Amino acid sequence: MSVPLGTEYVQRQLNLLREMKTKVATFAVMLIFWVVLSGMFDAFHLTLGVICCLLVAHFSHDLLFFGDGKHSNARSLLGMIAYLPWLFYQIILANLQIAYVVLHPRMFELIDPHVIRFKTKLKRPISKVTFAQSITLTPGTITVSIHDDEFSVYALTRSASDALPGEMEARVARALESDS
Repeated sequence: MSVPLGTEYVQRQLNLLREMKTKVATFAVMLIFWVVLSGMFDAFHLTLGVICCLLVAHFSHDLLFFGDGKHSNARSLLGMIAYLPWLFYQIILANLQIAYVVLHPRMFELIDPHVIRFKTKLKRPISKVTFAQSITLTPGTITVSIHDDEFSVYALTRSASDALPGEMEARVARALESDS
């Protein structure tokens, strides 16, 4: 019996290898996370943790390590590490702005709630989800829906809506979109 060496066979083998790598990496991440949070180191609890982590890794390996093979997970991870400090800073600034609005004597004049819609330039699903979650994490804004490339966002103030999509979208794109 001969082994087919066509491009389909090679591609299938590469996909299986990539899937196995993501399952092993997901298992390792989940097990470390489980051990750190549980604090249980006896055989019974460790065995339960290993079984649970194996099941989670088998069924959801593609959620933790996303990608289509065209984008590097390492590059995306480095991009997110660079993006998160900026996001945390924006969350602190937005907290201060919302606190100012809430504590202002003429609060009702400053609040201008509305829903805005805009198209995003982001293409990858993980980029869109990251952008949507970043908007929602920032006080004063909530992502209501994403349909294809259109975002609907609730904004509490005019200044919050004027900032969208803006720099946040550009930073998410820089972190997760480009390969250069």
